[in-house]
Amino acid sequence: MSDLPDSELLPLCLEHNFWTWSAQAQVQPIPIQRARGVYFWDIHGKRYLDFNSMVMCVNIGHGDERVVEAIARQARELAFAGPQMATRPRALLGKLLAEITPPGLTKFLYTLGGADANENAIKLARGYTGRWKILTRYRSYHGATYGAIAATGDPRRLAWEPLTMPGVVHFLDPYRYRSTFHRTCPDLPEEEFTQDYLNHLEEVIQYEGPQTIAAILLETVTGTNGVIIPPRGYLEGVRALCDRYGILLICDEVMSGFGRTGAWFAVEHYGVVPDLMTMAKGLTSGYAPLGAVAMKPEIAAYYNERVYQGGLTYNGHPISLAAAIATIEVMKEDHLVERARATGEVLAEMLAELMDRHPSVGEVRSIGLFGAIELVRNRQTREPLAPYNGSSPEMMALRRFLLDRGLFLYTHWNVVLIIPPLIITPEQLAEGFAILDEGLQITDRAVEA
Repeated sequence: MSDLPDSELLPLCLEHNFWTWSAQAQVQPIPIQRARGVYFWDIHGKRYLDFNSMVMCVNIGHGDERVVEAIARQARELAFAGPQMATRPRALLGKLLAEITPPGLTKFLYTLGGADANENAIKLARGYTGRWKILTRYRSYHGATYGAIAATGDPRRLAWEPLTMPGVVHFLDPYRYRSTFHRTCPDLPEEEFTQDYLNHLEEVIQYEGPQTIAAILLETVTGTNGVIIPPRGYLEGVRALCDRYGILLICDEVMSGFGRTGAWFAVEHYGVVPDLMTMAKGLTSGYAPLGAVAMKPEIAAYYNERVYQGGLTYNGHPISLAAAIATIEVMKEDHLVERARATGEVLAEMLAELMDRHPSVGEVRSIGLFGAIELVRNRQTREPLAPYNGSSPEMMALRRFLLDRGLFLYTHWNVVLIIPPLIITPEQLAEGFAILDEGLQITDRAVEA
């Protein structure tokens, strides 16, 4: 099959594959051939600048030979070992993760990705506390498996209700630009804004009964739902509420981890240590499927004499673990966390300049190389350019224009996400922003005076 003609690649893919998150008759995949650094190429030789790290995961960039060789070397030595086996990659990765995760997170359960990492974190929390409810936010995404989609707050869960996992209660995000509580007082001091949303969360805890709540699960920085960055004091306040009521804090760092925000993990910006922390995506930079749950030793110790009723055939798969080890080593060797922090300042400046030039840009947000452009029809009313859980002709036209010009990124309703590989240079950022600058003329024409 290695000699498959390029002309047959797309027809065969469409004939035999069932595509996720898609109406099958409307699928239009890019027939990709190769990738290197911050670019990938289709079978026609067209080059795309990857402003989404493919699926928000290729943090070290495409085609890094150090990771490719580590995978090949591991495959030659030991391609598979069962989940009850001790292997060299297991020994090494656990040590590496303990060195880069927040202090006190010293035990790791390996999964295949972010969704099952979040589900296992929920299981661990429920078992440890003896409680069953899980509180999550409405503008959250935690994965597509049954438990993870139930924990998800956004509309992707609705198609599968009421058969999803019971016991999930959602609460509101501290989303300053679209605050439910402050539509008539946009200039409220940040401390008061934060406290209002902590009061809201505490009220939900009291209504639900703290004795029934096992954990609060939240994305440290909300990802696909708009790169919503917690306001000053919020995460610290959630940690305090958890401590007050004996509730575990689970931080979902699947997207925000591994340098994305200019720190190894986003929680580091806030000085907060969760009880459990989930990760995936950047853990291997997408070179192999892997997720993990980091936990405090007392949670792991609870299961010293109790059987943990959970597992996966590919738990601790040596090839995936080898990819993670190599990825972390590349990040350290190339100082990618520090680079993301520095280049993130350039990204913030470029976003601010876009907002100055384009009336359709209502707000820009970023932390490290995790950015968002929120598009509106009217800056005063903040009417979004696409409705909640919907699109619009203008957003579709913008995405088509960007793809035509070779800029690959993700749009979510009225938000454009900027999530490039951490190796991107200021010059490459400028290359993409020049295309964005031109494309936003399309959305500017939709602005209502």
